[in-house]
Formats: sequence, structure tokens, C-alpha cells
Amino acid sequence: MILRPATAADAPALGTLHIAAMQTLSFLPQLHSVEEAIAWMAGEVLPRQVVRVAEVGGAPAGYVVFSDDWIDQLYVHPDSHGRGVGSALLASVMADARGRKLWTFQQNARARRFYEARGFVLLELTDGAGNEEKTPDALYQWRPSAGA
Repeated sequence: MILRPATAADAPALGTLHIAAMQTLSFLPQLHSVEEAIAWMAGEVLPRQVVRVAEVGGAPAGYVVFSDDWIDQLYVHPDSHGRGVGSALLASVMADARGRKLWTFQQNARARRFYEARGFVLLELTDGAGNEEKTPDALYQWRPSAGA
């Protein structure tokens, strides 16, 4: 696995990966097409945010979007679930030992277990009024341990 900064050329693969990952969440409404996700990735995400890609066999297997205080997105292609892709991406962000927050959906038990196992603490549960899907979500925070 190779972790690298995303480039504009990654937009089609990352948009496609994003939709594939979202489709595994059967409780969510599917609001966007692959074409819309690619356009969003190319026009909004890649030019304006820090994006890191996990590449396996020459193709993106996952990606993370983050800032100083937030992990905005972490998605792994369904074919790569359980293979350490998400762990590697998250560890690469947390390596700078800055505390970060993130949102995930309350019903996404797999993601919640993943984050909790890595030291994220639940701060708040909401009714989802603040997200595009209008689906209940959960706010988590990670703080580095003393001496990190």
C-alpha cells in the first residue's frame, strides 16, 4: 500500500470510490450519481482541501480528507474493507498528534467501532438536521495522549 497526496487526476477514481462506499450504507438515501461525485471531487474537494490517497495495486483503495482540526471524510472502497486501508489512512493523519473531530452516521456501526477502537470519544448525537442526508449522526473527537 502506498499513501500519497491526491492530485487532480484522481478525481474520477475518488468520485467513483466515494459512491461505491456510500452505497454500502443501506440506511442512507443515495443523493448523488457517480458523475456528480466526480465533479464535486474535481471542483470542490481536491482544489480546496488536503486529501491523501491509499493506493493498492496502482489504484486508489481509500482516501481521507482532513484539516488541522477535522477529518472531513474517510472512505474505503468496499473491496478493500478489512485490509488495513482505513487504519493506514487514519494513522497517517493522526501521526502529527493534533486532536481532531469527525462526524459519522449513528447507524454506521462499523465506522463507530473503527473510530472508538482508535481512541475517538463520542461527544454528541444529533438528529441529522445538519447533514445533507438528514440522517442521525455522531460527533467524535480524538485527543493525543500526554507526551505524544
